[in-house]
Amino acid sequence: MTSRRGVRPLLMAVGLAVTGACTYLAVRGVALDDAMDALAASDLRWLAPASAVLVLAIWLRIVRWWVLFDRSSRPPLRAVAHALFVGYFFNNILPARAGEAARVIALHSKARTPRAEAIGTVVIERVFDLLALLLLLLASYPLLPEISWLRAAALLGSVVVAGLVVLVVVLVRYDDRAVGWLLSPLRRLPGSGVSERVEHAVANATRGLVGLREPRVALRGMALTVASWVVLGLSYWILTAAFALDLPVVAGMLVVVAINLSLVLPSSPAALGVFEAATVVALRPFDVSQAEALSYALVLHLLNLVPFLVIGAALLGPGALRGRLHED
Repeated sequence: MTSRRGVRPLLMAVGLAVTGACTYLAVRGVALDDAMDALAASDLRWLAPASAVLVLAIWLRIVRWWVLFDRSSRPPLRAVAHALFVGYFFNNILPARAGEAARVIALHSKARTPRAEAIGTVVIERVFDLLALLLLLLASYPLLPEISWLRAAALLGSVVVAGLVVLVVVLVRYDDRAVGWLLSPLRRLPGSGVSERVEHAVANATRGLVGLREPRVALRGMALTVASWVVLGLSYWILTAAFALDLPVVAGMLVVVAINLSLVLPSSPAALGVFEAATVVALRPFDVSQAEALSYALVLHLLNLVPFLVIGAALLGPGALRGRLHED
């Protein structure tokens, strides 16, 4: 308990430092008047079609999470959607991607889905997300202008993919034995019935990894993952028209890749600063001025922030999940 209390302030300090550094990177050399002029000149009516396409992207991600559950224990689609929006809400108000834990708790509360099984599906989601983003980056490469950081990103991606391949091979080959080994330290906890609860958690976690064990589920999950990122890239590209940036569709895809790869960094709630810096860096090769890129990044961030805060607050109500979070 003491070590956990010591780690939290450290993570918060690191997150604030990353946010500060990224914010400086995003605003460095930008005249406030230029950024305000770019905002004033924007045609925010483009938010309507961008939002409509964003809704489709989120729907694909809801269905993606739903299909990753084993058929025998698959929760209702409505409960999955509810939990995912709760997760987005907490990701935007708490640091360290706390929304991932919140949506697991919300799904357990809504559909009694075992937490270990839900965690297994979330792990598979992150694997598919990284693979899909790297595939999109490679597919976009021939259409992109020269980018100085692309080689480093490709090298990092290769390392990540190699690690994921090892993880997948171990989990597929050894299945419940691998999960049992990962959870084995819990068996040493004091108390009666601990071993039985650990065995139950192993069974649930193994069932949650069906997206790796069954090729059909894996293909459907991966296809939905790629589709969701592509549709999200279209939404981001549509919004560039509000600033008359005259960019190719591939620019929206690069913004999606840059933002979501940057989210592996610890940061403040809603990835403040990190989101903006990633967007500015992604648009730089397309000769977009930093003032225009920053203005676009701010509006894009609001598009990805405000709807989820409103929907999440409406779903939760006053203190609806607070007790659950404290309980778990």
